[in-house]
Amino acid sequence: MAKAIVAPPPPPPPSAPIDVPLREALEERYLAYALSTIMHRALPDARDGLKPVHRRILYGMHILKLDPGSAFKKCAKIVGDVMGSFHPHGDQAIYEALVRLAQDFSSRYPLVDGQGNFGNIDGDGAAAYRYTEARMTDVARLLLEGVDEEAVDWRDNYSGDTKEPIVLPSAIPNLLANGAQGIAVGMATSIPPHNVAELCDAALYLIAHPKAETEALLSFAPGPDFPTGGIVIDDPASIAETYRTGRGGFRLRARWEREDAARGGWVVVVTEIPYGVQKSRLIEQLATLLSERKAHLLGDVRDESTEDVRVVLEPKSRAVEPATMMEQLFKLSELETRIPVNLNVLVDGVTPRVVGFVEALQQWLDHRRAVLIRRSRHRLAAIERRLELLAGMIIVFLNLDEVIRIVREEDEPKAALMARFQLSETQANYVLDTRLRSLRRLEEMALRKEQKDLADEKIAIEALLASDKKQWQAVAYEIRDVKKKFGPETKLGKRRTTFDAAPQIEVDLAEALIEREPVTVLVSEKGWIRTMKGHVADLAGATFKGDDALMTSFFAETTSKILVLATDGKTFTLDAAKLPGGRGAGEPIRLMADIDETAAIVAVWAYAAGEKMLIATTDGRGFVVGQDDMLSATRKGRAVMNVDAPAEVKLVVPAAGDHVATIGENRKLLVFPLGQIPEMARGKGVRLQRYKDGGISDARVFKLSEGMGWRDSAGRTFNVTKGELKDWIGTRAEAGRLPPKGFNKSNRFDG
Repeated sequence: MAKAIVAPPPPPPPSAPIDVPLREALEERYLAYALSTIMHRALPDARDGLKPVHRRILYGMHILKLDPGSAFKKCAKIVGDVMGSFHPHGDQAIYEALVRLAQDFSSRYPLVDGQGNFGNIDGDGAAAYRYTEARMTDVARLLLEGVDEEAVDWRDNYSGDTKEPIVLPSAIPNLLANGAQGIAVGMATSIPPHNVAELCDAALYLIAHPKAETEALLSFAPGPDFPTGGIVIDDPASIAETYRTGRGGFRLRARWEREDAARGGWVVVVTEIPYGVQKSRLIEQLATLLSERKAHLLGDVRDESTEDVRVVLEPKSRAVEPATMMEQLFKLSELETRIPVNLNVLVDGVTPRVVGFVEALQQWLDHRRAVLIRRSRHRLAAIERRLELLAGMIIVFLNLDEVIRIVREEDEPKAALMARFQLSETQANYVLDTRLRSLRRLEEMALRKEQKDLADEKIAIEALLASDKKQWQAVAYEIRDVKKKFGPETKLGKRRTTFDAAPQIEVDLAEALIEREPVTVLVSEKGWIRTMKGHVADLAGATFKGDDALMTSFFAETTSKILVLATDGKTFTLDAAKLPGGRGAGEPIRLMADIDETAAIVAVWAYAAGEKMLIATTDGRGFVVGQDDMLSATRKGRAVMNVDAPAEVKLVVPAAGDHVATIGENRKLLVFPLGQIPEMARGKGVRLQRYKDGGISDARVFKLSEGMGWRDSAGRTFNVTKGELKDWIGTRAEAGRLPPKGFNKSNRFDG
């Protein structure tokens, strides 16, 4: 009976106390604690992406033969064996790690197949380990593939009575596929999960192009792929920077869609929530926003989830746009979260360091090559042992009667066999250990065929071990095989997270709560403004105060913004919903905007996003300005054009076309390309037309191919074609010439 291994007794305490500086003692002990936390708890190994507790759980299940096709075993049995043999920590810590490996909303590719209550996305915990059962998944089987073939290094377990693997062979890039989270002493790690098929494509490209940059790999693996789906709203440039440096973060939003409801209403249905967000906590958060009246656009929230997520959000008013309501909720709740990225891993299993996407993938590829070499050498040794035995068995088969005689008659049959047939000790032992019945069944052809096949395989393995190119080809073949198992056409391999870098919508609550309806805006000559419901074309019945009359009218909506331009070059913004309506005369615009007493109103029109305008002063200077640059957020307005007295802003017209026609008070007309006028947000402008007397009277922007048109006081329309305009086409700042026959005597394009 073998003697038990007894640990040596601890050294006796010193006879006298030893003085140690407190600083040195604390530094030594804290450093030891920090290294233990970093190496054995918090940071994953860059090669297999696992922390020690996860690696020990999987190896413990491997010892229990809990393969994907085997029967389930109680988690209590698994936790007990792992704790007793490999992980001398609390059973609950081991069980919590096992549970997380089984949750399909926590792990992108679960490593444990659980049976029973393993928790849910609402945040409910798993049942006690005496009630649940587990076995490994196909992904876990791939992580362990080759672990019994000397593919990795081993170390003693904590008690020294068995061995455990330092790292797993890891046939899939588990570090990036499942990600990792951990907090160590003075450092942390946060790695989001990714799509295995995309990682395989990126790895194959990296094998073919060892010096590939991050951007090249991101063309295959564009970003994270979370188990709960969602939408990453970062732009490609920031994503590339995060992967290049290994630090950064992703903004992840819930996925939602609009559903029509009864009586013309609608609701928003959230079908995917951000990774790591508990659904019950999210519902509670939205309900709190509702009760505290912080979510002004939200009317109600309810959870209709079964196996799939379905959170229904009802708007307070059907006039609210779904995108506007969701934009507000994204800012106020966990419907949008930031997933931090910190690729801090144990490089080569020993050095904690932040790596980029390329290095993280290269670490796995180098590990796969090392595993391939070690497994090949293990197989080569097995082939050589088998070839030796086959050579002995062939000799035995050819001399079977003599072998039987020696075994029956000789006192030392092993020595006799070795001397008679020049057998090695291993061959002789194998012959003696083989049953007589087996010897009778030997066939020379079968033995020689096996011998030839093994010899051919030995040559192939030796060629593989001698060639770096063949090794990388073999690694690439294994990666392609993994991609077939988890390709985008499979349920597990299909990408769940999408990308949308669309700009965020600015939420204006006052505007969002306004019901959109058509209105007609009327502006009088004395600066009074009002609205009429609907788009009214016939304004013959419109009345005004005293000697006032209609200056302009236009169609708009209650959600529109109204732009007002004054002669001092300032623009003011009004809300159509706040304009007076009804049958009255309205209100003066000066009560709604702080227009200078010396300034007059030049024009009023409905704001159109992205549209451009040509603005000009009485002395004939002007430039093109976007309406977006004319909006004002205050009553004081926005200075757009710098005007030198006694000049004033004279007109503003839409800049839709390619040529400009200007006419002066001296009745001179000039046509020139619009491109000769600069576009700016604010300025003095350039000279449009030169006048000897007076200034500009009117201007128009048009398409030269369509000709230049005008309308007389009777409402008749005239048009001059491109060919007929050749005498008036010139260059900006020229004097021009008299207009075509029939042009309005008022020197204006509209009457």
